[in-house]
Amino acid sequence: MRLDKFLKVSRIIKRRTIAKEVTDQGRVTVNGHNAKASSTVKVGDILAIRFGQKEMTFKILAIKETTKKDEANEMYELVSEETL
Repeated sequence: MRLDKFLKVSRIIKRRTIAKEVTDQGRVTVNGHNAKASSTVKVGDILAIRFGQKEMTFKILAIKETTKKDEANEMYELVSEETL
C-alpha cells in the first residue's frame, strides 16, 4: 500500500493530501530511510513522523484498504513519542 494512503486509512493523518505534503517535506521515514508519498509500506515496517516538536514512531501491524474509525488504531502500534 502507498504510504500516503496508509497514513490516511489508519487515521494517523486525517487527509491524504496532507499526508502527501508531510512526506514530500521529508518529515517521514520508513525503516530509517526518507520516504516519498508513493513509497510502499508493508506489515512490520517502522514509520517515524515529525509533527512540530514531536517525533512519533509507529510499527505497522496490518494493512487494510478501508477501516472503521474505531478499528483504525489496530493497524499500527505506537512505539515511541519523543519531544525534539
